[in-house]
Amino acid sequence: MKIVVFGLSISSAWGNGHATLLRGLFRTLHAGGDQIHFFEKDVPYYANHRDASSFPFAKLHLYTDWESVVRTAARELSDADAGLVTSYCPDGAAACDLVLNSAVHRRVFYDMDTPVTLERLEAGHAVPYLPEYGLGGFDLVLSYTGGKALNDLQSKLSARCVATLYGWVDPDVYHRVDKAPSYQGNFSYLGTYSADRHTAFEQLLIEPARRLPSKQFVVGGAMYPNPGRWPQNIRYFDHVAPPDHTSFYSSCPLTLNITRRSMALMGYCPSGRLFEAAACETAVLSDWWEGLDTFFEPGKEILLASDMSDTVRAATLSGDKLRGIGRRAKERALSCHTADIRAKKLLRMLETPINEAITELGSVSRPSATQETVQPIGEGA
Repeated sequence: MKIVVFGLSISSAWGNGHATLLRGLFRTLHAGGDQIHFFEKDVPYYANHRDASSFPFAKLHLYTDWESVVRTAARELSDADAGLVTSYCPDGAAACDLVLNSAVHRRVFYDMDTPVTLERLEAGHAVPYLPEYGLGGFDLVLSYTGGKALNDLQSKLSARCVATLYGWVDPDVYHRVDKAPSYQGNFSYLGTYSADRHTAFEQLLIEPARRLPSKQFVVGGAMYPNPGRWPQNIRYFDHVAPPDHTSFYSSCPLTLNITRRSMALMGYCPSGRLFEAAACETAVLSDWWEGLDTFFEPGKEILLASDMSDTVRAATLSGDKLRGIGRRAKERALSCHTADIRAKKLLRMLETPINEAITELGSVSRPSATQETVQPIGEGA
């Protein structure tokens, strides 16, 4: 298939969780013979932190303004099998118009930030990457988040056919490697600063670091205010480039996952970081949200934290205990949550005739069928 995608950025992973996910998906699709074109607006904050300008698995079209690229985009869509627009695409509304007025076999919108989208709509705020007329024109609307989010995409944005495409990991990229001295410690966290998870960050990492002065904590992520005020036993990196993610995860026996508030309230919202850390055989400590136990089994494949004492308890577990959790998490990630599994699911949906797709997938949004989004292991729950 030829798939033309309009999105945020794959050239820079700085403050951008989409990049590593889409690179893994595109790499897998390309390996299966599919052709990917990705249109990305060249903006300064990504250009200044760009870690790739071309890819062997996707044709990257960098452009300065929409008018300068619209003819190229239309030409690529003219013989494409699918046109796909993702959330946070800087020219999302215009890209939606172009895809919906093209002759592609399948018109798709992929909301990789569904809880944020729905929260803004609920608050009456504009969502610039959405067309004013909603999502009713698309053949298929994919959501990175399951559960009630699927109902809301239909009721609030008129999506006709909705389905989940959860996060994933590329095991060719994410796997256990030797420890890196710069990242070595007892407990790590990789994530961009976000105001709506900063309270949890303070409770689950900063305060435990104060309580455990003999433990070494490592934090990687952009845009944190005043990291100089953190405890001395926290080592901070304002950016960890994607090629260093594996050594970052592999250098500590335990890593933290914190979910944005809007996502946690929605539920069924696994961050790609969960799967990436697991693939590196690193034990994960995560906050709780509805549906988490359908991706990893608490206590066996993942640890849960609701307050500082949970972090302290987890950080003082024996190395054998943490290694066992990490090993089982890796087994689960590689059997259920790889880029290959998600790519096959995506291709099945793109190849299904639209009337059949609506019949098959439309029921996903009904409350009684919520579990379809995490159904059988072979389907990539």
